[in-house]
Amino acid sequence: MHVIDRRQNPNAKSLGNRQRFVRRVKSHIRKAVKEAIRHRKVADLDGSEKISISANDVSEPNFNFESGVGNRNYVLPGNRGYQRGDRIRKPSGGAGGSGASGSPDGDGEDMFVFLLTREEFMDMFFDDLELPNLAKRKLKSMTTTSRARAGYSVDGAPQRLNLRETMRHSLSRRIALRRPKLAELDAILAELEQANEQGDEEEIKRLTELVAVTQRRMKRVSYLDTVDLRYNRFEMRSKPTTQAVMFCLMDTSASMTEDLKDLAKRFYMLLHLFLTRYYQAVEIVFIRHTYTATEVDEHTFFYGRETGGTVVSSALIEMERIVKERYPVEDWNIYAAQASDGHNFDHDMPQTMSLLEKSILPMCQYYAYIEVGDEPLTSDSVLWKNYESMVARISHFQRAKVSEPADIYPVFHKLFSNDKRQRSQTAAG
Repeated sequence: MHVIDRRQNPNAKSLGNRQRFVRRVKSHIRKAVKEAIRHRKVADLDGSEKISISANDVSEPNFNFESGVGNRNYVLPGNRGYQRGDRIRKPSGGAGGSGASGSPDGDGEDMFVFLLTREEFMDMFFDDLELPNLAKRKLKSMTTTSRARAGYSVDGAPQRLNLRETMRHSLSRRIALRRPKLAELDAILAELEQANEQGDEEEIKRLTELVAVTQRRMKRVSYLDTVDLRYNRFEMRSKPTTQAVMFCLMDTSASMTEDLKDLAKRFYMLLHLFLTRYYQAVEIVFIRHTYTATEVDEHTFFYGRETGGTVVSSALIEMERIVKERYPVEDWNIYAAQASDGHNFDHDMPQTMSLLEKSILPMCQYYAYIEVGDEPLTSDSVLWKNYESMVARISHFQRAKVSEPADIYPVFHKLFSNDKRQRSQTAAG
């Protein structure tokens, strides 16, 4: 039997030792990864990460002899003070010894810094959330190929000959090899004709030889050579006929605490990672809303301090405006994930439901509503109750509740699985 190990072993380092090290300090790495996630952008989740852990956490246990007790054998170099068989007294003071002096500035701690690979980082990110086997869902990601200019080549069909580039290379070659110009030859011939009229034999002989040399140089360095030929080059390039845009909608009223926003951020991270596996390019649009909605950057989306009442329809109106301006439905796969604690003004619910059913859902490939809360509520929220009717009628609209990080991956699996049974269970939950 032949075993071929094709595991990556970067920089000739021992992969086995690295794996054992990661397993040994897994709890410390997981804590560092959680802290790193808080400062990462959603689009940058799928990558490596440099983390730091305390040097004391990576120290390994070892065995040492106690210097004050026991018998040991030594091999010592020759000396004048001791002979074979002599006994050496143990050092006074027991097992004490000299050591480095402490820092006068107080306690200190060395940090051990190393780089987690993409796979290791993702494993740590998935580990405490108990990622199940994610069922792949077929998505519309067809691509088309088209001809595109790709510079020049030295061979090709005659109809693709590029005259400008060909003559430019011809001129460069003639200048480099100092090929005489035709005007120079005409000037020498004119002087030779004048010398013939004057009957100057020496000048005629010199000019005749010069004409012969000039003509030989012109023949040796041709005006146009095969090395000068340049042809237009084309290649077939694939481009997606559709791209994906992910809309992140979140209620940022006072009831949405930092912990609830962190739950929403984890879900958005996973959704973005999922979409990037199927599309070449995924754009992210962040919309936060209170009683009004605005498109913001990621930092403002998660850490902005603006609060107020909750009007969900304002976020849907803003999303509809952005889609019409920048993301034509025929060219883009549109996904939306709404995170909220479930609150909304009663007078806004009719408009919210109308916008969802008549405008937003027809343009979306998938719409997921995530209701976040510190703990499971005994009664259903306003949004949860009103969305129930659409879940049963619209297959690409689903909802789920998340109260802790461990719920995110099971919920995500249910939302994006082709298993209709799981979808119905999600809807019923």
